[in-house]
Amino acid sequence: MTAPGPTTPQLRRAALSSYLGSVIEYYDFLLYATAAALVFGPVFFSGLDPVVGTIASLGTLATGYLARPLGGILFGHFGDRLGRKKMLITTMTLMGIASVLIGLLPTPAQIGALAPVLLVVLRVAQGIAVGGEWGGAVLLSAEHATSRRGLWASFTNAGAPSGGVLSTVVLAITAATMTEEQFLSWGWRIPFLLSAVLLALGLFVRSRVEETPVFRAEIAETPPAFPLVDVLRNHPRVLALSVGIGFAAFVVQATITTFSLSYAVEAGIPRSTVLNALTASSVAAVVGIIGWSALSDRLGRRPVMIAGAVACGAWAFALFPLISSGSTALLVVAVVVGQGLLHPALYGPLAALYTELFATRSRYTGASLGYQLAGTGAGFAPLAFAAIYGATGSALVISVIIAVLCLVTVACLALAPETHRRSLSEAGARVPAA
Repeated sequence: MTAPGPTTPQLRRAALSSYLGSVIEYYDFLLYATAAALVFGPVFFSGLDPVVGTIASLGTLATGYLARPLGGILFGHFGDRLGRKKMLITTMTLMGIASVLIGLLPTPAQIGALAPVLLVVLRVAQGIAVGGEWGGAVLLSAEHATSRRGLWASFTNAGAPSGGVLSTVVLAITAATMTEEQFLSWGWRIPFLLSAVLLALGLFVRSRVEETPVFRAEIAETPPAFPLVDVLRNHPRVLALSVGIGFAAFVVQATITTFSLSYAVEAGIPRSTVLNALTASSVAAVVGIIGWSALSDRLGRRPVMIAGAVACGAWAFALFPLISSGSTALLVVAVVVGQGLLHPALYGPLAALYTELFATRSRYTGASLGYQLAGTGAGFAPLAFAAIYGATGSALVISVIIAVLCLVTVACLALAPETHRRSLSEAGARVPAA
């Protein structure tokens, strides 16, 4: 059955909703990542050695990434059966509430060991929310589009660095308006409490978007009782390739946006300078994601992403020497080129590619699960790299690991089919070898 073509206003509204929703979700999610690198160690793990405290803080960060596949399965199941829009409203609400509660969380001095436990619980809630959000937001745009799917779907991925910019700017402004003692005492809570305002805005925009025409056409048929079973039974190879394709992208992203923060501060670069450099790189990433994704509509997903993977693997060997130089200019070059120019070529087209690999009847589940399983790389990378660096005092091993993972991505892309001309009404019905 062929889905009816969408109206242009609905397509634009869907893209705006997906972008804003992603901005809000990743504002909250990446705000935690930045706080884990700079704040949560001394606030929630002050009784530990500074290095151990940083590792413990980054460990709570990893729990959110571990919960993301669960969110993809949970919301993917109901999204494939009940619709994309309903699940997206639920995921946004869950994320907003979890973030506000983090801002209200008592410290260990007030409630003892329960404080870090509650921090982990709320981080898991964030992970479940993001796990369900991404797949639905991508489908909301991609399934409304009848052409240039890479471009329209990329607005969801562009929301991630946009949310990172917003969270970094708010955190930097908050830190600049008070002393270090005030910031660690209560100032860090302000950006989390502001999530309530973003939640209200996001829910208003999202409520004005219609269900996707592709899903409305497909729902006339009987949906699978368990979309997860459908994915595992009928698309195991595609699911495995999707994880392999995306894993390196998340490792690179987390290395630049999280691990390099603490690495640069340890190298003697002021925290405010590091945050400013990260903000500039995130702004560049928004443009890069949209630009590379639009190019993938013309050249194909695989050529653009293979080039991005090779470039990221090579840049891994330049990243840490540039940062450890102590030069502000070289720091900016390191993160802007890495996050703003090279990484988007690998990350941007993922949105359209994952959408095109799975059938409509289980697309929410398949795309979400593949993306979120790959996303665990972002949760483990800062923790593992902090431990490796603490044990060896050298970042060369980290660069080698990143390069190897990028080669795995290249291999998986070579095995995957080219999908940029595939109709979503037919996608996933038969996935041939490359």
